[in-house]
Amino acid sequence: MAENIAAKQLETVLGHGNKDRATYTDISNPDREGGRYADESGEKMKALAWMGKNDVRVIEAGKPRIVEDHDAIIRVTGTTVCGSDVHLMHGVILQIEKGDILGHEFVGVVEAVGSAVTTLKPGERVVNSFVVSCGQCRYCKQKLTTACEKTNASTLHEKLYGSRMGGIFGYSHFTGGYAGGQAEYVRVPLADNNLMRLPHSIPDEKAIFLADVLPTSYHSVDYTGIREGDTVAIWGLGPIGLMACYWAFLKGAKRVIGIDNNERIEFAKSKLDKLETINFSTLAKGETLPAKIHEMVPGGVDVSIEASGGEYAKGFAHKLELWVGAEQDTSEMINECLESTRKFGTVGIIGDYAGFTNHFNVGALMERGIKLIGCGQAPTSLDWGDLLQMVEHGTVDPTMILTHRFKLEDIAKAYRLQEKREQGLVKCFVETRFSSRRAEGTPELTSL
Repeated sequence: MAENIAAKQLETVLGHGNKDRATYTDISNPDREGGRYADESGEKMKALAWMGKNDVRVIEAGKPRIVEDHDAIIRVTGTTVCGSDVHLMHGVILQIEKGDILGHEFVGVVEAVGSAVTTLKPGERVVNSFVVSCGQCRYCKQKLTTACEKTNASTLHEKLYGSRMGGIFGYSHFTGGYAGGQAEYVRVPLADNNLMRLPHSIPDEKAIFLADVLPTSYHSVDYTGIREGDTVAIWGLGPIGLMACYWAFLKGAKRVIGIDNNERIEFAKSKLDKLETINFSTLAKGETLPAKIHEMVPGGVDVSIEASGGEYAKGFAHKLELWVGAEQDTSEMINECLESTRKFGTVGIIGDYAGFTNHFNVGALMERGIKLIGCGQAPTSLDWGDLLQMVEHGTVDPTMILTHRFKLEDIAKAYRLQEKREQGLVKCFVETRFSSRRAEGTPELTSL
């Protein structure tokens, strides 16, 4: 939390980088600046907001209005909770501010559009891209939208990483300060570029996965370069890790090993018959995870993917260093990946890592010729069209990982379930007062 306060002060000193932005940033709640960004009708909405470390609440806020001609206002019919949202709740993502509305995945119906929007009209169903991109910069023209140069004004972001990445809905002022979609309404800037129309054949419960989970998991496998015949190990069997296992098999991997330490292992095995698993909490005393993998795959796997993130330390030293702020991320899982991968193999990182780490085994990386790939936040637009067709044609059914359905009023409690991985939660669908009837075969509503 002290780091977050310092980050805000540092941004003030450095100066906010609003020059040459393609849209207004830092409208993280319509009620900011005395309600300047709220609809003139005075209509209110429910929304999930960050109120302090480990404190997220459903609040009443003003309905957003069209601020710029390229905006759209979306009536949200479904949202969800992501594992990375828990990082926000914990206050470990820099530049989060009290009252920020969270949520980077949503589906809904177009309520209104600005005069410059050309591809969408009111009444159409849409899903968002979790990243906010301009569509015009050199990276957007290559469909590498998360590298957008015009949608994030955080100077601290630039100083920490060497250059700014694109904005993200509901993910702090470090990524643009955009209000998120864990709400009844959301403003989408640059709407033509950041929303995709949905066919009637795809229900909201499937469409929500096109906002983040499907593009991110697919990108991790594709960008890391998994090929036919490869043996693959994937750390973390949450939504991204489990779907990465699915894509790895689809790419022709001979063997896929999923790694976790809880009931998600059995859930993953129930969804993917060929999946091999390791529960690292049940390893024999003194046995390491890399040693176990080398026992299963002599010499090591061809490709490892780290899909768990840097917040979850295992050993005492890293827990202490994270707690006192001596590092922002643990290096333990990345080190395990390096040591578990064959010489001249590949390691990809798709789990969230925010800053600096200690005890990184750079020697294993260099001496063993490992190719280490930072997958980055997935450029949604790159594979969006192909993934939409796969969902529509039944190549993939993402509801295989949908385990719960909650009301928006209960979403703060859903954060706690996500944090503690309780009640078998893998991925939830959160309905609003505008939601359609539950799609057949998806989970019944659970009250919390």
